[in-house]
Amino acid sequence: MKTLKEDKVLDPIVQQVTTFESGNKMAAMAAAQINYHIMGYFPITPSTEVAQYLDQMKAKGEHDIELIPADGEHGSAGICYGAALTGARVINATSANGFMYMLEQLPVQSGTRFPMVMNLVTRSISGPLDIRGDHSDLYYALNTGWIILMARTPQAVYDMNILALKIAEDSRVRLPVIVAYDGFFTSHQKRKVNYFKDKQTVQDFVGPCSTDYAFVRDPKKPVTIGAHMNGDDLLNNHYQQSEALYQAEDVFLEIAEEYRALSQRNYPLLDLYFMEDAEIALFLLNSAAETAKDVADHLRSQGIKAGVISPNIIRPFPAAAIRKSLKKVSVLLIGERADSYGAHGPNVTHEVKSALQEDRQNNTQVISRVFGLGGKDFYPDDAKQFFFEAMEAHDTNQIAKPFDYYGHYPGTTNQVLKPIIEPQHGDVFKTGLFKISEGENRNKIDVKIPSLRSLTEKPKRFTPGHGACPGCGILSGLELFFKGIEGDIVVLFQTGCAYVVTTGYPHTSHKQTMIHNLFQNGPATLSGTLEAYNKLKARGEIDISDEVTFIMITGDGGMDIGMGSAIGTSLRNHRLIMLEYDNEGYMNTGAQMSYSTPIGHLTSTSNIGRAQHGKNMHHKDTVQIMAATNMPYVFTGSEAFPGDLIKKAAKAQWYAQNIGTVYGKLLMTCPLNWRTEEQYGTKIMEAAVNSCFFPLYEIENGCTTITYNPEEKGEKIPLESWLRYMGKAKHLLKDSNKPLLSVFEKEVEKRWKKLKIMHEMDEL
Repeated sequence: MKTLKEDKVLDPIVQQVTTFESGNKMAAMAAAQINYHIMGYFPITPSTEVAQYLDQMKAKGEHDIELIPADGEHGSAGICYGAALTGARVINATSANGFMYMLEQLPVQSGTRFPMVMNLVTRSISGPLDIRGDHSDLYYALNTGWIILMARTPQAVYDMNILALKIAEDSRVRLPVIVAYDGFFTSHQKRKVNYFKDKQTVQDFVGPCSTDYAFVRDPKKPVTIGAHMNGDDLLNNHYQQSEALYQAEDVFLEIAEEYRALSQRNYPLLDLYFMEDAEIALFLLNSAAETAKDVADHLRSQGIKAGVISPNIIRPFPAAAIRKSLKKVSVLLIGERADSYGAHGPNVTHEVKSALQEDRQNNTQVISRVFGLGGKDFYPDDAKQFFFEAMEAHDTNQIAKPFDYYGHYPGTTNQVLKPIIEPQHGDVFKTGLFKISEGENRNKIDVKIPSLRSLTEKPKRFTPGHGACPGCGILSGLELFFKGIEGDIVVLFQTGCAYVVTTGYPHTSHKQTMIHNLFQNGPATLSGTLEAYNKLKARGEIDISDEVTFIMITGDGGMDIGMGSAIGTSLRNHRLIMLEYDNEGYMNTGAQMSYSTPIGHLTSTSNIGRAQHGKNMHHKDTVQIMAATNMPYVFTGSEAFPGDLIKKAAKAQWYAQNIGTVYGKLLMTCPLNWRTEEQYGTKIMEAAVNSCFFPLYEIENGCTTITYNPEEKGEKIPLESWLRYMGKAKHLLKDSNKPLLSVFEKEVEKRWKKLKIMHEMDEL
């Protein structure tokens, strides 16, 4: 398998290749060589690359793993658990809030004792949102019942992924395993790595899948999995699980020794650096330990007995090994990239202290420091400061502050944030030019909008200075929609490009109140805000006479992971607008496949090669799904047809203020990931509408109306006329892909015909 640039061939016991690669690439490499059966996944930075690399390899025919794109991390965890029940080999990768979202599923996996491997690419948990690496997600894993291996380098990521599966499947253990490594530090930074040239070497090492367990695989051997238990049974179940987890320490050592003989690389319970006679030492998890080792070298050259400890496994916690390593250490400083708020020290600090309590002869003083939150870099000077604090405590036999944050600083009055522009509200956003009345059909309303020229004087809702890519259609499209919204708004942005490019502490591009919450929970969050606002107003606790319009904005795949919340909100019929900008992928995390991605289109997780040809399923019809909840108003809109969009915005506001929930979908260009010319945004949107891929229509109280019919206008064009604009779809125009293009064309035409029938018959 040739997936990495081969620089130099080694010749130990088995042939290995030296390369220069990242942790994410090596996690994917190990998975491909093992050739897992299933990977359920959902993109989240910085773990997304693992699935991307595997998809690239699969497109080339380099492995046969079934990659299943989930609707969210909770779904991906369910996919993986369901696959593991059959005895299949299963892998996943996630980070931060994605890990939190699947958290409820993880004890189910370990409690029922089904092995799998998950790469946890550690990242800061929001809020506030920060995509860089610390260990706040990892610490939530400590009580899940999973074995947790720690990988400091890309080399360790590769090796630990191989060790993890063999440990997980060992009959004495049978537990799922997490391989944790630092987001961006280890996941993306490239270092020297050796990997096995022949994948058969890896497959021979991990061995065949176990079959001596109750799996869901033979109908003639029925099993019941997950039956509820009473207290005594549950106690015994957890006791057995606990014993298996402790047993994993010995199993780890055995398998690591086998691997050392094969690879010439050694992974003891603890990585001990100059610890044989150390008087002061740092205890650090993962990549920070590598930085500290360089500083320890320097201090040793000055005659200071400094050492570094970093565990290769933290579940089970290697308590005995830690006690042994600290026999001669006077002061140990434990640095942690997460806190356990209110506990006077993070988790590992307390576990090390607890381990030392078992050795009454040990007099090691322990200092605890929280550092590097949100991916703040850990430089040699920082490690040096840690060592100096330990030396000071060693020399004075006193610790001024046993627990503290490192690197924090107090603010000053002259740093108080002040608005750069005056907030705008109320009448500033009112024109009084929109005329709304009951139509001839009592199920519909009539809206008369002013001339587009007259609306140019209406202020924009965003200030200048956002960070969107050149040619991005999101903000211009949203501004056009807002032209149809009168008065004050409260807007919630789910995580995505529109949110990221308009805020970044301490700055904001929003002139009115903006709330942020995660992909999966925007509609529910805003419904809570709206109902609390109405209750406060009803009780006279706030005095606002004007109507406020509540708008939730989602995109970048938010109507995949957020679909459940959106449907729940619409069924409750809260008086708010849900607006989706559809850019046909998870663009905020690097153009991964979304359910809204059209069939055959290229993304970073639906690659093109001899073994696959882009996305293999049709795009989700979100509009029809949301209309099925019987909300009063649903619509599509496009920046290329401004009058139509503004009119629908005005309708949306009326329905949201008077009747109930509204959902609208706007197709938006993403030049970067669609691989289009920046200046063609409007033409691309026109072509999408005129090809009937993205028809303009509305569903008002159950009645469907096509608001622009390209056939009647004589403007209808073939689907390929739209596709040719986009680099992500041009391969569909090749003769070799004509069958796939035909499937796409037939689906678009089928949906268009259905829409025309619904337009003609109000009862549909």
